Amino acid sequence: MSSSDKQQRIAVIAGAGPAGLTAALELLRQSDITPIVIEADTQVGGLSKTINYRGNRMDLGGHRFFSKSDWVMRWWQEILPVAEGQTQSSSAIRIHYQGQSRDLTPEGLAPASSEAVMLVRQRLSRILYRRRFFDYPLTLNANTIKNLGLVEAFRIGLSYGEAQLTARSPEITLEDFLINRFGSRLYRTFFKDYTEKVWGVPCQEISAEWGAQRIKGLSIATAIRHALVRSFRNSVDTSNRPTETSLIERFLYPKFGPGQMWDEVARRVTQLGGAIHLRQRVIALERAAEKIVSIDVLDETTRAVRRVPCDFFLSAMPVKDLIAMLRPDEVHIAQIAADLPYRSFMTAGLLLRSMRGRQTPTDNWIYVQEPDVRIGRLQIFNNWSPALVADPSTIWLGLEYFCDQGDDLWIMEDEQFLNFAIGELEKIGLIERKDVIDGTLVRVPSAYPAYFGAYNQFGHLRNYLDRFSNLYPIGRNGMHRYNNQDHSMLTANAAVDAIVKGAAKKEIWNINAEESYHEETIGADEVRHASAS
Repeated sequence: MSSSDKQQRIAVIAGAGPAGLTAALELLRQSDITPIVIEADTQVGGLSKTINYRGNRMDLGGHRFFSKSDWVMRWWQEILPVAEGQTQSSSAIRIHYQGQSRDLTPEGLAPASSEAVMLVRQRLSRILYRRRFFDYPLTLNANTIKNLGLVEAFRIGLSYGEAQLTARSPEITLEDFLINRFGSRLYRTFFKDYTEKVWGVPCQEISAEWGAQRIKGLSIATAIRHALVRSFRNSVDTSNRPTETSLIERFLYPKFGPGQMWDEVARRVTQLGGAIHLRQRVIALERAAEKIVSIDVLDETTRAVRRVPCDFFLSAMPVKDLIAMLRPDEVHIAQIAADLPYRSFMTAGLLLRSMRGRQTPTDNWIYVQEPDVRIGRLQIFNNWSPALVADPSTIWLGLEYFCDQGDDLWIMEDEQFLNFAIGELEKIGLIERKDVIDGTLVRVPSAYPAYFGAYNQFGHLRNYLDRFSNLYPIGRNGMHRYNNQDHSMLTANAAVDAIVKGAAKKEIWNINAEESYHEETIGADEVRHASAS
């Protein structure tokens, strides 16, 4: 039989976010399998997409492009090389990370245009608390002591010492985890209220596993140690040396936001023969015993349904939806999946003439830990990339809110919500309403898989999914795991290895479950998400 007579093998991929698109491109690069990507949205990228509002671009959550993984770093830079002039040497653009170096020249297919580049950006984040700015990551330096006052700083130190002597054991809840590392007073000051604002439940109801995954490895002592050595560091490249990822102070960023990366990946997928279908949704799975044989896809525009046969199915859709479509015989499996918790997300984009005081903060983001407002974090898009703002004389802000579908924030009309958001920034002294030019609102349902409620029984769901020989859950929602962008890419690559090279499927689940993949920080960002990355 000639190669032309061989039956084409198809991999259906549910979701065109970082995991789905990485899997599609790697299947094309490494095999003769044709990927068909099904995406319900009007654009690719998932949470890493870029929203374009009248020429002003929004990054949903803030995506720093750095990774401990050499493979991810090389992958990104091959798709979008670093722009000339972003490093010290203008004659040869080279980066160094984890003891390795790499010339930043495109390999394989060329970028779509000369604008398809990455910038090297400086990270600056602060915490707004008591109407004062604290350093982020939080350190017990002169600025922090001044803002807290000597007496409160002393009490925090005593509380931390007490926590070291009387550690909570076993660590069951996130509260246990945080108090053991930071002391009860610092926990109540900088973690408790903010975390509960983000997740909508008490810290006593969130699993300690959340802390172990997101913030393992740092303590007050580590943060102070970092502050002492920071001034001696001369990091002029995009290195990811062996250090806690939250303390990395320079990162790569696509010129036109994170969605530019995934638009370019999508272009390459289609150029190499893959298919990406937008405004289409997986609505049913057909299985024979413990194998997926076809997918029913709904066209959201025409309302037509078609059946797509498949040899492999890679799912980045929410686990609760996937299991509902598999129709498990075991009632408890269906119930656990139906009860998995998620947190939704809203971003209000505000365009301003200026901020209060007429001086634009240089932060990428500001964590708003004021208890009298509901905003969680403020992004200043001008500081991520100048190209995100249509008019450089204006200021383009992103106000992040965490909510549940159907709650009071979610059901607000857009104009009402924008007025509410403007009022909150006025209340905490950052803007004046008269300076607001325009605004828009983006809602993201089920954005963040949560680590409470039915999550403590997730092992049953994993065991059930692992029964299916050609099913590969990938990405954040696909695995109900709070992955960063690079973790999601690594799960996709592990799935491709399982399909093409026969690697064990358990390697997919090992991503971001091993210590080497943990994001570690002292700040509230990774208790929140992070966005992630």
